[in-house]
Amino acid sequence: MPLETTPQIRFAAPRRAVVVLGAWFMRTVVRLPVRWQLCLGKALGTLARVALPGRRRVAARNIALCFPDLTEAERQRLVVEHFRALGASLVEMAMGWFGDERTIARLVRIEGREHLDAALARGRGVILFTAHFTAFELFSPVLATLCPRLCGMYKAQRNPAMNELMNRGRGRHFDVLFTKDNVREMLRALADNAVVWYAADQSYGRKGSALLPFLGEPAMTNTAISRIARVSGAAVLPYFGRRLPDDSGYEMTFGAPLPDLPSDDPIGDTARLMAVIEEYVRVCPEQYWWIHKRFKGRPPPYPDPYD
Repeated sequence: MPLETTPQIRFAAPRRAVVVLGAWFMRTVVRLPVRWQLCLGKALGTLARVALPGRRRVAARNIALCFPDLTEAERQRLVVEHFRALGASLVEMAMGWFGDERTIARLVRIEGREHLDAALARGRGVILFTAHFTAFELFSPVLATLCPRLCGMYKAQRNPAMNELMNRGRGRHFDVLFTKDNVREMLRALADNAVVWYAADQSYGRKGSALLPFLGEPAMTNTAISRIARVSGAAVLPYFGRRLPDDSGYEMTFGAPLPDLPSDDPIGDTARLMAVIEEYVRVCPEQYWWIHKRFKGRPPPYPDPYD
């Protein structure tokens, strides 16, 4: 099945100038040495922390809710490091979309590949249950080499030019991309023993969600993954990627499937999976996507923490 894409657009349209400049930046920056790329990205992230006070406040609020035991100074340092990681994510995205695949392969260390191979041998598809960490776009060139067919669910952007750029970049390595509500196509892909990248760690206030703890704070969470696994028979593997602390490379990790998952309790299954995400957030807290309003849309009596 072909990639789901937006209609062809004219990137030269004035209102899409930011996307044009972004595409030029990504194609240009990948020509630099990796260390230079990361230095440039982190510098841009530092500027963004100053230029985007709204996002800075969201990140600070999320970190305060999730890490109440940290001192104020420690939380502020984490905000600073998070924005540096966000800046690095721009060049990591560029590497994943437009960079040299051999260079990326040399940078990435794979952990737990035996879990992916065993799941694929079952022949009923694999769901890579993951979360939004800043370096996730970089790993697709390596991940694609491990999968007979790689698919991903994504959230469509408001800017059609951004959708087109995103689909073109990801389309280098993903065989199929479908919007996050297209469960029917996801089930078709799993029936063909495809590997599906699936992140369910962002706020979700629709039917099929539940209020579940995330790092000790209640958050509206999509519980569909358990039902999808039951219907499809697919294996569910925790999957994460991070930049190493010394910037020497990256680590891509496949976890073992959780015992007795799926069960007849989708909410309990999702809570167990979210606990796995929490463990990985603690490994590299600066690289989790804190600028997202993870705790919005909660029912009473929970207040909106971003007001």
